[in-house]
Amino acid sequence: MKIIVEAKIDLDPARRAEALAGARSWIDGAQAQPGCLGYFWTADPHDPARVHVFEEWDNAEALAAHLAGPLYRGMLVHISAFGLTHAVSRKFGVACEAAVYNDAGVATAEFPDPD
Repeated sequence: MKIIVEAKIDLDPARRAEALAGARSWIDGAQAQPGCLGYFWTADPHDPARVHVFEEWDNAEALAAHLAGPLYRGMLVHISAFGLTHAVSRKFGVACEAAVYNDAGVATAEFPDPD
């Protein structure tokens, strides 16, 4: 089952850009791990303290290997050095997946019938 992880991390706003710039090696390393389909950090344009993290993993085993490894531990040390004030992260097991746009090019919230 594919796993999606999303996190909201609040840092010292004066140091957020520095934190993001210094995270490049942690992000690149995670993206190169087996089973990583996507791993990104972005600055929230509406909140000067907030960083959004998005991760997509092929399966729980790939995520577990990441969480047990040195890249994850290093990322925790890195991000904690920039005035971390709040963080919340959640993981989601993807039960079904479909394109947003259907064959007619119309955006839809519906999923195809599994039959």
